Amino acid sequence: MTDFDDVQLMRRVQQGDFGPFETLVARYRGPLLHAAWSKLGDSQWAEDVVQGAFLAAFAARHTYDPSFSFRTWLWTILLNLCRKQYKRREERPREIHFSPLTPCDALPFAEPATYESGLSRLLCAERKEELALCLAKLPEAQADALRLRFFGGLKFSEIAHVMDSSESAAKVRVRNGLAALALLFDVDEGAHT
Repeated sequence: MTDFDDVQLMRRVQQGDFGPFETLVARYRGPLLHAAWSKLGDSQWAEDVVQGAFLAAFAARHTYDPSFSFRTWLWTILLNLCRKQYKRREERPREIHFSPLTPCDALPFAEPATYESGLSRLLCAERKEELALCLAKLPEAQADALRLRFFGGLKFSEIAHVMDSSESAAKVRVRNGLAALALLFDVDEGAHT
């Protein structure tokens, strides 16, 4: 099933063969979870939103139009659910404090547990948390554009579609977001030296 593209898999799902949907879940769960965690700051909320995105996609499988990209459809669902999660959680803190379980903890590691692999996981988690904290300081449109580009691997045209903007606006959001992140990392690095 992994050799099939998203559209082929969704066509089979639309025809009543639900097994291929598991392939889509396996394909997108990691990037969606990473993006949701970086946006919401809580691993349980992120897990709930990602599960909700897959459930919503499955429930709306008959409305999916194969002439459009499946992943832009799925990412649109995810970002909408993240926004709804914020609205439901009115106690959203001014500063996001990330829960201790980070996406690094959820990644499968083929190597046996050693000091080096444990250290690598810890450093990975620390870097991802620092990045997520910096993304939380950016305007939402810039942060979401960066999440779509780098966590989701979406092309600028796909980012534009998900964010309901022009392709040039998507490029500007990514460029400005990267520039703002660079400044934030420079400030943070300066504070540690």
